[in-house]
Amino acid sequence: TATPSDDAPPAREPTPPSPPPPSGRGRLTAGLAGGAASAALMTAALFGFGVLDREAAPAASQPQAVAPSVGGARPNGDVHTGGTLVTNAHVVGSSSTVQVQFADDETAQARVAGVDRSSDLAVLTVDTDDTGPLHELELADSDGVRTGQLAVAIGSPFGLPQTATAGIVSGTGRHIQAPDGFQIDRVIQTDAPINPGNSGGPLLDARGRVIGVNSQIETDGEPVGFAVPVNTAKQVIPLLERDGRVRRAYLGIAGGLAADGLRVEQVQPGSPADRAGLRAGESVTRLDGHVLRSMDDIVAVLARRAPGDEVRLEVRAGATRRTVAVTLGDRPAAVPAR
Repeated sequence: TATPSDDAPPAREPTPPSPPPPSGRGRLTAGLAGGAASAALMTAALFGFGVLDREAAPAASQPQAVAPSVGGARPNGDVHTGGTLVTNAHVVGSSSTVQVQFADDETAQARVAGVDRSSDLAVLTVDTDDTGPLHELELADSDGVRTGQLAVAIGSPFGLPQTATAGIVSGTGRHIQAPDGFQIDRVIQTDAPINPGNSGGPLLDARGRVIGVNSQIETDGEPVGFAVPVNTAKQVIPLLERDGRVRRAYLGIAGGLAADGLRVEQVQPGSPADRAGLRAGESVTRLDGHVLRSMDDIVAVLARRAPGDEVRLEVRAGATRRTVAVTLGDRPAAVPAR
């Protein structure tokens, strides 16, 4: 079972990278934080690749960490640009402010600017007048990540700050369950050791660029880590900075593969599909002209639509065919109970 890396034991959680011994005041503009939560404690760190000290030039090759705390608990995060930090939504929870601790143990107040539980990402902001200029982590193109390439996870596993663990990318294009019960796509799988304290921390490539945000581990058998791809973060961050949330299109059906398309097994009462007259037992063969072979195909089409858009479904029930127009709604805060 894949579980958020900050869940209570026995589940293992992804941890943020640990910074090297601090030299002066660490300044980070874009970094990743990883955190581990037990019933009462969450540890975390924010990371930037390279640090600007008061009297020193930027470090060229040392990742450093910043640790925020939520009401005494400490989640991890990543600095994106200016005073923007990125971490996991499940690390921040419902907090509106967090205390950010830098690699040199100095702290600053951070505001939770936005949370997206569907991607398990959250954005924090700090006042750079208080922290000084921050140095950003370089973001890679996660679509270019390949199985077998080097992967380095940075975090504070078991409360050990500034820890780096290495492995490879074990797979790409995986799916994991988001905190709201929906699916996160194109996830990166790694065998780099990830433990409690890594959530929200960066997964780096051989050049020190962020390829993902550590989020969950598989606890059945040998632990396997999963990171939200950084390209998803690139899409989500601007929306969270601007609106504090991400609106996603919602249809309201569940189904499985059928010989003639996707068989509708459930239509959520009151959903856009329900209002349009879609019924369980029917098969949807096309969505806006796209052939459907799995629920993933529906997810891919809806990802390019917005609430309020109209889509057309080609539906079949026995020998009867019809076209149904559906006005998409807003995805609910959690997957409705079946």
